Amino acid sequence: MEQLSGLTVRETVEKVAASLGCPTTSERVAAFLDDHDELRHLRENFFMPKIADLPTSDLSLVDGAKDSIYLVGNSLGLQPKMVKKYLEEELDKWAKMGVHGHMQGSRPWAWAENNLEVLMARVVGALPEEVALMNGLTVNLHLLMLSFYQPTAARHKILLEDKAFPSDHYAAESQIRLRGFDPEQSMLLLKPRPGEETLRTEDILDVIEKEGASVALVMLSGVQYYTGQLFNMAAITKAAQNKGCLVGFDLAHAAGNVELKLHEWGVDFACWCSYKYLNSGCGGIAGAFIHEKHQYTIKAALTGWWGHDLKTRFQMSNELELQPGVKGFRLSNQPVLLVCALQASLEVFNMTSMQLLRRKSLLLTGYLEYLIGHYYNEDPAQAGKPQVRIITPSDPQQRGCQLSLCFSVPIQRIFHQLERRGVVCDMRHPSVLRIAPVPLYNSFSDVHRFIQTLEASVAASCQ
Repeated sequence: MEQLSGLTVRETVEKVAASLGCPTTSERVAAFLDDHDELRHLRENFFMPKIADLPTSDLSLVDGAKDSIYLVGNSLGLQPKMVKKYLEEELDKWAKMGVHGHMQGSRPWAWAENNLEVLMARVVGALPEEVALMNGLTVNLHLLMLSFYQPTAARHKILLEDKAFPSDHYAAESQIRLRGFDPEQSMLLLKPRPGEETLRTEDILDVIEKEGASVALVMLSGVQYYTGQLFNMAAITKAAQNKGCLVGFDLAHAAGNVELKLHEWGVDFACWCSYKYLNSGCGGIAGAFIHEKHQYTIKAALTGWWGHDLKTRFQMSNELELQPGVKGFRLSNQPVLLVCALQASLEVFNMTSMQLLRRKSLLLTGYLEYLIGHYYNEDPAQAGKPQVRIITPSDPQQRGCQLSLCFSVPIQRIFHQLERRGVVCDMRHPSVLRIAPVPLYNSFSDVHRFIQTLEASVAASCQ
């Protein structure tokens, strides 16, 4: 799409439509964008569920042989096609050689996850030695906070979003109690301005400037799960560290979604799951990051033998030779079957770059926003037609691929009608549908089909 570079999404859509001699809302525009998408081949590496296989589809309304409209990679990514092959390799190895699989084969179980850290580091903008693959997200968050959250009488607060993902809220609350403080006094919650849905960067920085001397840890999400807002992690990190705060991020909705530069930004620590945009399957092995500047100064509060230096780990001396940095936070050997699934996905990421994925994502999500604006604007001429309000920031630099949609009619009915017609998205209470066109495997035609299906679903929900 080099000939379209430099144009806004609106300008791109209008230019393509003019060249084709069709309306901007025509499916021919989507087909053109797909034909000129240099990343379109990546979709071939994933299984796309068929409508007939979805338990919620009504085959009297839609052709079951078609691919579903899968726009929920923000909750669970698609299965990479190589997962089954890699799982079968390890199951076969286990069956044939038993315990020897710890040291033999293409991914010896004793260090299988080590082979993936270079690939994962590329996705999150880190050095390989700054990344470890282990546990689940909240387990990693607790392990990291045990070392990075060191409250004192003067500096004991944790700054986080008022509507943080519940698990983050629970983790912060329990860490505060563990250290003998009161969450009512030590949790500093960021709230949007009255009448607004998202946080303004200047307001976040203002709170840091005013309250920073009492804040031990700034702990935010990279992308807010409900609104889809992408936080300015570089600016937040710099401002917080200037006030003496440590900075950590939950990147569950950011890793594999947006371009991250954890090392360059100087983020102190981060953690993320891998089953959303990183496509490793439900409960997949999670990731953790500690900046190299802390390699020899921050150590794990809880230790296990997988944090011991690999070269002497199996000598069983009971004298811990702790690996520096995040590697020393490992506790136990990683489930190799989960390693297989993550490997299959990261190899697809390695076929491209986060820069190219982000470039496509800006256009793909912008195209979705454009079509929603066309069909669901607030034009008085459309009085009586249900309206859609996007609460995700309109600035593309303040969002990932997800748009969070609010409706002027009951959301449950629309969600039900979408599911009946082969759309896979998700609903979050109290009033949001999260729609996430993932650049790794979603197409512009997926977005166009979704808008057509949304029209039919809204009409049916109003009958």
